[in-house]
Formats: sequence, structure tokens, C-alpha cells
Amino acid sequence: MHKTVTYFEKPGPDNTRQCLEIVKDNIDKHGYRHVIVATTTGDTGVLFAEGLKDKHVNLVVVTHSYGFKEPNSLELTGHARERIQAAGATIYTGTMITHNLETALAAKFSGVYPTLLVAQSLRRFGEGSKVCCEMTMMAADAGLVPEGEEILVVAGTGRGADTVTVIRASASKRFLDLKVLEIAAKPRW
Repeated sequence: MHKTVTYFEKPGPDNTRQCLEIVKDNIDKHGYRHVIVATTTGDTGVLFAEGLKDKHVNLVVVTHSYGFKEPNSLELTGHARERIQAAGATIYTGTMITHNLETALAAKFSGVYPTLLVAQSLRRFGEGSKVCCEMTMMAADAGLVPEGEEILVVAGTGRGADTVTVIRASASKRFLDLKVLEIAAKPRW
């Protein structure tokens, strides 16, 4: 098997449109049926939802959880939510696998916990790679993508998209079954 990997010189949102093109190309060449995309305020989610609506894939747009930045708030805007849903994508907002109770305990008691070690280990491949793994488990936990299927997963560093992976999905309960099969794009830093 021969595939191309794109390495971006710098992380960040300037790579978002190229990530969309990489995803489209992979759908066309390899027939992927499920795509997961990270979004914060909704800009990346809208771009992918509108850009992939003619591809007939199951697109799951994953947001930060409520209260991620401030109590009782969601960063996804109402306008972006409407556009994402109008394009036929599903929006998932839930507990982020590596931002759970252990984060609160670590902040309070200055400890190191298994989930935080996993997150830091995954970050060695880049922030987007960590988020791709996390979102795949979240979507599988919610029944939005099937376990065992190869999923195109897109995330970024901060805002926008700069990482595209192919992951064999598994629920968080079966984290050790999750497999990162390919990295189609990532920052080289």
C-alpha cells in the first residue's frame, strides 16, 4: 500500500482547508464512510459539514463540553450549530475523555493520574493526534460511529484543523483496542 502523508510546516488554522481536501481525497480514493471533525466555536465544523455534504458520509462534529472554558457555557455558536445541522452533520457535545474527573483531582491535589499520562503520551504525536484518538472514543461511546470501522478523524492545534488520521474505532472502555492506522496529515514540529 502506498499513501501520501502531508506534513505542515506550522500547526494551526492555516492548514484547515488543505485538511478538508485531504479528507475529500481519502473519501474518494478509499471509500471511507465515517468522518469525525473537532470544532470549538463551529468554524471548522461548518467548513467540513458544508464541504462534505455531497460525499454522503456520516459526519460527526465534536465540540468541547459545556463548561470547558466557563461554567454553564458552550463555545459552539448557535449560528454555526444551525449551519452544521443544515448540512446534515451530527453534533456531539459530551465529556472529553482526557478532561474528566482526573483533571480536577490533579489540579486540586497536584497528582498525576492515568488519563493525564495517556493524554501527555498521545501529545508526543501532536495535539491534533491526541484529540483525534479522544474524539473517536467519544463518538463510539455515543454510538455515532461503529466500533471496529476505519474512521477519518480531523483535529487541530488550538483552532482550525492541522491533523488528519485514520483510526479503527473503539469505545473508551476498550481504549487498548483503538488503533491509529494512518496519519494523513500533521504538523511537523
